[in-house]
Amino acid sequence: MIKPYKRAPLQDIVTWDEHSLFVRGERVLFYSGEFHPFRLPVPGLWLDVFQKIKALGYNGVSFYVDWALVEGKQGEFNASGVFAFEPFFQAASTAGIYLLARPGPYINAEASGGGFPGWLQRNPALLRTRQPGYEHATDNYVSHIGAIVAAAQITNGGPVILVQPENEYSQGVVPEFPDPVYFGYVEDQYRNAGIVVPLISNDAYPHGYFAPGPPAQPSAVDIYGHDGYPLGFDCANPYTWPANALPTYYLTLHRQQSPSTPYSIVEFQGGSFDPWGGLGFAQCTELLSPEFERVFYKNDFSFGVTIFNIYMTYGGTNWGNLGHPGGYTSYDYGAVIDEMRTVTREKYSEAKLEANFLQASPAYLTAIAQNNTHANGSYTSNSAIATTALLGNVTNFFVVRHAAYNTLDTTTYNITLPTSQGNITIPQLGGSLSLHGRDSKFHVTDYDIGGINLLYSTAEVFTWKRYGNERVLVVYGGPGEEHELAISNGGHAWAGRASGVLIGNKQGATIINYQVSSQQKLVQLGCGVTIYLLDRNSAYNYWVIDLPNDSISGNYTNQTHFTSAPIVKAGYLLRTVEVSGSSIHLTGDLNATSDVEIIGGAPSHTTQLTFNGKSIPFKQSRNGVVTATASYTNATFAVPNLSSIGWKVIDSLPEVQSAYDDSLWTTASLTYSNNTARNLTTPRSLYASDYGYNTGNLLYRGHFTAIGNETSLYLSTQGGSAYAHSIWLNGSFVGSFYGADKYSHWNQTYTLPNLSAGKNYVITILLDNMGLDENGQAGSSQMKNPRGVLDYSLSGRNKGDISWKLTGNLHGENFVDKTRGPLNEGGLFAERQGYHLPGAPTANWSSSALGPMDGLTTAGVMFYSTTFNLSMPQGYDIPLSFSFSNTTTTNQSSVPSYRCQIYVNGYQFGKYVHNIGPQDAFPVPEGIWNYHGSNYVAVSLWSLEAAGAKVGNLSLVAGSVIQSGYGPVSLSPMTGWSPRAGAY
Repeated sequence: MIKPYKRAPLQDIVTWDEHSLFVRGERVLFYSGEFHPFRLPVPGLWLDVFQKIKALGYNGVSFYVDWALVEGKQGEFNASGVFAFEPFFQAASTAGIYLLARPGPYINAEASGGGFPGWLQRNPALLRTRQPGYEHATDNYVSHIGAIVAAAQITNGGPVILVQPENEYSQGVVPEFPDPVYFGYVEDQYRNAGIVVPLISNDAYPHGYFAPGPPAQPSAVDIYGHDGYPLGFDCANPYTWPANALPTYYLTLHRQQSPSTPYSIVEFQGGSFDPWGGLGFAQCTELLSPEFERVFYKNDFSFGVTIFNIYMTYGGTNWGNLGHPGGYTSYDYGAVIDEMRTVTREKYSEAKLEANFLQASPAYLTAIAQNNTHANGSYTSNSAIATTALLGNVTNFFVVRHAAYNTLDTTTYNITLPTSQGNITIPQLGGSLSLHGRDSKFHVTDYDIGGINLLYSTAEVFTWKRYGNERVLVVYGGPGEEHELAISNGGHAWAGRASGVLIGNKQGATIINYQVSSQQKLVQLGCGVTIYLLDRNSAYNYWVIDLPNDSISGNYTNQTHFTSAPIVKAGYLLRTVEVSGSSIHLTGDLNATSDVEIIGGAPSHTTQLTFNGKSIPFKQSRNGVVTATASYTNATFAVPNLSSIGWKVIDSLPEVQSAYDDSLWTTASLTYSNNTARNLTTPRSLYASDYGYNTGNLLYRGHFTAIGNETSLYLSTQGGSAYAHSIWLNGSFVGSFYGADKYSHWNQTYTLPNLSAGKNYVITILLDNMGLDENGQAGSSQMKNPRGVLDYSLSGRNKGDISWKLTGNLHGENFVDKTRGPLNEGGLFAERQGYHLPGAPTANWSSSALGPMDGLTTAGVMFYSTTFNLSMPQGYDIPLSFSFSNTTTTNQSSVPSYRCQIYVNGYQFGKYVHNIGPQDAFPVPEGIWNYHGSNYVAVSLWSLEAAGAKVGNLSLVAGSVIQSGYGPVSLSPMTGWSPRAGAY
C-alpha cells in the first residue's frame, strides 16, 4: 500500500518547522561534515577527526554505512572491531557532535558496488526496485543496522538526530520510477527497526522526489533534502569555473518542492574524487579552494539553508579494496581535513570562519531569504555586484558577490542597506568598499551582540560572545579592503594606537572605518563592547570551542549560540577548552611555537593556564585578556630505511606451473547466471561473483588437451577502470593487458607457442578486480557488471573443450579474516595463505636485500615481507606514508607496467599502479601502525612484462610533525597468522 504523506513526528525531542530543526525546543543550525568511519579503520582516531570537525564550528557529522563490509556473506551481519559503530557514536558524543546516519542500503560514495555486497550480482531481481527478491535481500542488513542506529538516537541518549533512508534515489530505468511503493518499503524497514527521529532525503538533482510538500506526496520523508556539486569533478582544470555553474535557482526550487521543511542540502561539494590516471588530489584541493567556499557556500547561505552537510570533510582511505573502480586508494577528496588528518589547508580555516559566523547568528535561522532574480545591482546600483538579502524581524543578512561569479576582477562599490535608522549608504566616513575576484561577503544590519545593536557591518563577523556586562566582537576582512561598522549608542570609542582606523558618530551610532592590514586593531566602546578588527589570515588563528558544560554528552543542549565559551587565539589547532574556577585548561596541537591569546571568557583573576596538561606562564591585562606562548619542541625519531632493513621473498604465482595442483579450486560449473547485466557467451559462467569471489585479484586455470593446431587465444576480460590481466600457458608467459584508466574491459587475441598434439595444457590468467561498479540508477544492473573472463576462444577448438577453475580470496564469501572484513584480501597465493598477516612463517623464505626494489626478471608476482620496530615519540602525531619513486610519466610507452599492493599488520593500505597512477604516496595511520612496537609490512609486486620489473625506490616518509594534545591512539585489532584450513 502506498502510504500518504504524514508529518507528525514520532518523538518530541527533534522537531522542525519551515525554518530549522529544533532540539529540545531550541532552534539548531545543523552544520555538518561528511566522515565515513569505514575509511579510517582505527576507532582510536575517530575522536581526533570529530574534534577537528567540532573545532571548525560544525555541530554535526553525516556518515554512510558500507553494507558490503558488514554482510560479506548473505545472512551473516558482523559489525565488530573496526566495523563497530558504538565507538563511533561514543566519540561523537564526547566531541559534542550530532549525527546524520545514512546507512543506505545503497550509498554510492565511490565505494565498491556503491555499498552493495558482491553477492547481489547473483540476485536476479532489479536493484533498488520493488521486486521482492531485492527488497528481501536488504531485510537482514537494514534490521541490524537500523537497530544499531536506533539505539544511538537522541531519544536513547545518543547523538543521532536524523536518518536518511536510501540515497540519491534520483534516477531510474524502470517504469515505476520514482516508486513510492519501493521507497515506502525502505522507510518502513527503518521505522520497524526503531528509528523515530526525522527521516531526511538526499535527492541528487534535485527533482523534489518524496518531498513532504505541500502538495503531499506518497511515502514522503519528513524533511526533503538534496545535494549539489556545482563545479563537478574536473580536477584537471582547477582554475576553471565554468559560466553558469553557480546554482542561483535553489531557493525557487525549495519553495516549489518543500516549503514546509527547513531548506536542506544534505551533500554539498567539499572536494572531488579523482580517477585512475587523474592528476592527484592537490589539484582537487585547488579546484575546491577557499575561494570556492567563499562564493559557493555563501550562495547556499543566501537561500537560508539550515541543514547543511559538506561532502567530504574528512575523506580517508579506500583501504582493503573497498573503493569503486573509478578511484584509487586515496579518498583524500581535497577535503578540508586531508587524508593524514592534518588541518594545514587554508580551506579548513575558511570553513571555520563561515561556520562560526552562522553558529553565532541565531537570527539567521528565521531570516527570510529574498528572491535573487534581480540581485544584480540591488543595494549597490553596480550591475557588476549581485546582492541577495535574508530579512529578519530585526536582523538582516546580505550576501554580496560578483554578478559574474567567476570573474577575477576587483570591483569597488558603495552599498545602501536598510537599518533601524533607515536606509544608510555605506561607507559613511568616506572611501569605498571592494570585492576581490572569486570572493563573497556577508554584510549585516541590526545584528544583536548580546543586547548591543551592531547597526551594520561590512566587515564579516567571525564570532561574538558576552561575558557578564562585556561583549567581545571579532570581525575580519580580506587583504587591502576598507570596511565600516557602526554600533548603536556605542558611546565613546577608543582605538589606541591602531593605525588606519577612523571613528565617527552619526545619529547616535559610533562608526568605525578601517583599512584591513595584518596589524591587529582593537576598538573599545563605552557601551561595553570590545571589537577586534582582523585581516582574514589573522582570523584563521582564532577558535571558539564549546565548554564541557555547554555540550553535555548524551543530553545535547542547544549548541547554536553559547555565550560562555572563550575566544582563543591558538595557532594550528585547538581541541578543547575548560574553565574551572580561576583556571583555564586548553588542549590542542602545535606545528610551531605559537602565541596564545584569550580575548574573552578568561576568569577575571586567572591563576593558572595549562596547555595539554602542562602549566605555562601567562600575563593578564587589566581588561582580562590572557596572553601566553605555547612552545613547540622538535621531536627526535627515525623511520626505517626500507633499502637496508632486509626483506624476505616468496613466489606468489606458483599457479602458472603446469604441475600446480588446483584440485581445491572452484570448478566453473554453472551453465547459467542470474547476473542481469550480461548474458553468458561461454558454456560455463566465468563471472567471479557467481562463485562468491567479489574482491581483489582473480585467478583462472583453463585445462585442455591439445590437438596441435591451436595457434591463438582470444580473451575478453573485465575488471573495472585501470585493471590488468596476464596470461601464461604451461608456465610460459603469453602476454598481458597493461590497463589504462579508460578501459574497464579488454578484448585481444594472443599468439600461442607451438603446441604438441595429445599434451595437456593449462591457461593461467591473473586478473585485477578494481572493485564493483556503482548502481546510481534504480532498476539498472550496473553494479552487476561482471568481473573476470567474459568470453574466450581457442583457435581450432570449441569453447567446451576447455574446462575452467577459478579462485579469488580464500573461501570467497566464507572469508577467513573477520577482523579486516570481506574485502581486504584477494586471490594472490600469499593472500590465500594469509602471508600478509603478522606472524607469517617467513623464516624459510628466500632473503632479499632490497625487497621490491630487487624485483623480478620475468612476468609474475613476488611477495616481499619485513618486520621492524617503530619507536615514535609520545605526544606527537607524525603521519607515515609509503612513497614510490619513478612515477608515471606522460610517455606511457616508456613506463614499465607493474602494480603493487601494500599491507601493514595485515591491512591492505595501498594499490599502486605504476603505469597509470597518479598515486605514489600511501599514508597509513597510527593504530594500523604500531608506533611503539613491532610492525609487519608486506608488498606484492606483479610484473606484467616479460622482462620483469622492480620498484625504483620504496621509502617510508614522515609527514608534518605535529605536537599533539590528543593522547595515545589505541591499536586496531591485529589478528595474526595461523595455518588456514583448506588453503591452497
